[in-house]
Amino acid sequence: GIGKPTTSCNISIALARRGEKVLQIGCDPKHDSTFTLTGFLIPTIIDTLQSKDYHYEDIWSEDVIHKGYGGVDCVEAGGPPAGAGCGGYVVGETVKLLKELNAFYEYDIILFDVLGDVVCGGFAAPLNYADYCVIITDNGFDALFAANRITASIREKARTHPLRLAGLVGNRTSKRDLINKYVEACPMPVIEVLPLIEDIRVSRVKGKTLFEMVGSEPSLNYVCEYYLDIADQILSQPEGIVPKE
Repeated sequence: GIGKPTTSCNISIALARRGEKVLQIGCDPKHDSTFTLTGFLIPTIIDTLQSKDYHYEDIWSEDVIHKGYGGVDCVEAGGPPAGAGCGGYVVGETVKLLKELNAFYEYDIILFDVLGDVVCGGFAAPLNYADYCVIITDNGFDALFAANRITASIREKARTHPLRLAGLVGNRTSKRDLINKYVEACPMPVIEVLPLIEDIRVSRVKGKTLFEMVGSEPSLNYVCEYYLDIADQILSQPEGIVPKE
């Protein structure tokens, strides 16, 4: 509830603006991660597989990869029905299908947008494929509590995978006292802190990214600069850290 998909979509466009070929994969059963990039809820990988009786050879790239605003390609993994199945299985099937389609390695950057409550190994599965994790949080206790659980899962995954925490992004944060207290207790980089900007919330309701809205509202250009700064820091290939929760 602190703006992960909205932040992810804007970072994806910022990376594309820097000349990268970007794929964003939504890893939430709500399958709305890429909504502001495409303007509609695209079919999920798991639904497409079910409709084809899991015959991978009957699926084409255009069945599951949809072109979003700014040239960002979009995929929604989807998820099992509520109370049934494993989110990690769905993510694994998504990566497997993209590799079968020879699409997984066509991109400069693949961004997994993952729900924030990694209560099990299944929802932490995208970390198996990641070079970096970026944690989106706000200045509230609940968000930082969830961030701390993600921190623990990064430390665990880093034992067996080349995964590093790039840092925190604060969103909707007019104050940052709790974020400062947290990174003092658990040292980690703070990549960017975005203040409470009503237009970011409005963009989600409109089904548009800030980069698309700025075409008709140039005054929003300063908001895009936040996302471009995050993109630049990711592209600088920071060393990253193995954090301690």
